[in-house]
Amino acid sequence: MRRTALALLALLLAGPAYAQTKSPAPGGVPQAVPLPGIGSFDPRAPVSMGEAPWTSIGVVQTQGGGRCTGTLIAPDRVLTAAHCLLLVRTGDFTHPRGVSFLLGYERGRFRARGSVIGYQTGPGYDPALRGPGREDWAILTLAQPMRGVALPLLDRPAAPRTPLVLGGYQQDQPEVLLADTGCRLLDLRGGLLLHDCAGTRGASGAPLLVRQGAGWAVAGIASRVAADMALGQAVAVEMVRPALP
Repeated sequence: MRRTALALLALLLAGPAYAQTKSPAPGGVPQAVPLPGIGSFDPRAPVSMGEAPWTSIGVVQTQGGGRCTGTLIAPDRVLTAAHCLLLVRTGDFTHPRGVSFLLGYERGRFRARGSVIGYQTGPGYDPALRGPGREDWAILTLAQPMRGVALPLLDRPAAPRTPLVLGGYQQDQPEVLLADTGCRLLDLRGGLLLHDCAGTRGASGAPLLVRQGAGWAVAGIASRVAADMALGQAVAVEMVRPALP
């Protein structure tokens, strides 16, 4: 499945239907050296942590110094990517006690800090292979419920061309939440969402968000990005739903 996922991403890079460059967004920044998952034009911008849906997002931090993005989906549950829980030195999963969640993180401050007492990953996820891609998800269980606003999972599969938003804590500006608010879903195959949202390292585990009614819902979990374009892969929430109470 890992090979299939990478092949699909390569197809997006080459295919005429999906290899189109997004129109530059107002206020975007041209990139002399494209970051992975960004491309030559950067549409990301900082967001207000006091506004929905950003109030539900935070930093997933591991004892080994790893940082990813996570989303509060219940008072005591955080959704992120499975590969965010791997130790850099050994490639093994870290112990739950070595993981914490900082809700609403911004420039060293956060609204709440949650200790993780356990987690569940995709049942077929193999740390040695970093896959398969559709199993690259994790649900963290917090020791104490948080008072933050939890985001629901999308109640139906998203259709191609659905408008998306991707926001995460990324390597080039790790102290603020950067978001691409003008991207879309390209395709859905085998539990994977293929999208053209801009996001680089650190955005792993971040939610792909869509409008649902008057609010927002999580459609997927950011997992992989292309080398030099705003193209990426996310795990569809349909893969996660059976693991929830």
